[in-house]
Amino acid sequence: MSTVAKAGQGAKLTVHWLNESRGQRIVWLLEELNLDYDIKIYFRQNKRSPPELKQVHPLGKSPVITIEAPRLEKPLVLAESAAIVEYVSDHFGPQLIPRRYPDGSDGLIGAETKEWLRFRFLMHYAEGSLMPVLLTGLLTHNIRSAPVPFFLKFITKNIADMVDNKYTLAELKLNLDYLEALLAESPDDEFLCGPNLTGADFMMIFVLEAAVLFKTLNETSYPRLYSYVRRIQKRDAYKRAGDKVSEASGVKYVPFSETKLA
Repeated sequence: MSTVAKAGQGAKLTVHWLNESRGQRIVWLLEELNLDYDIKIYFRQNKRSPPELKQVHPLGKSPVITIEAPRLEKPLVLAESAAIVEYVSDHFGPQLIPRRYPDGSDGLIGAETKEWLRFRFLMHYAEGSLMPVLLTGLLTHNIRSAPVPFFLKFITKNIADMVDNKYTLAELKLNLDYLEALLAESPDDEFLCGPNLTGADFMMIFVLEAAVLFKTLNETSYPRLYSYVRRIQKRDAYKRAGDKVSEASGVKYVPFSETKLA
């Protein structure tokens, strides 16, 4: 069924959702903003995105959204999570962007609010700094579980252990220690940039769920971050997003933190 975004300009939004991707954070975003939208479902083939997604965007990755509006000759195609969150927030959810300047300080270098600076940092940090470390952890996990002859297992295990001991474990601790301390500065540990939900929370939830999945982040090691993840997952809009995807795909949506490593 075709739907129209409540935010105006006659816009129609479609989320191109791929299983086991960051696409869920965009569905949650649209639910938080109470927008109407369509979901088009894609399933991985041999663990890769299907060729149909390349017909939407040349990279064939998710998330991707398309926006149709009366003034557009062809749909606007947006890819990359941060770019999508920023664009949607600009047009449909400015409340998700912290105030940039105090009164009378517009445009002054260094006058930006603490909340805005943190927001801008986390929007890029999620995928630029933290996610590569988690992906390295996934890579070493896959190396350990790779189907190799038993007499080679000790070699693959030693390689994975060396990477983890020299890089992954220390980097994960460094980053999670930092985020735990950062969250402690937020009122009631509620959101990452202050008392209000921002675009940074949509960017960070997937990577923090990944840290829960890898068992690096738990209620004992990082209690504030762990509570933050579980609190986000209990939000009505987050749960509605899961229900929407379950209905559209025919497969019950399970948060990334609750899936199983292969």
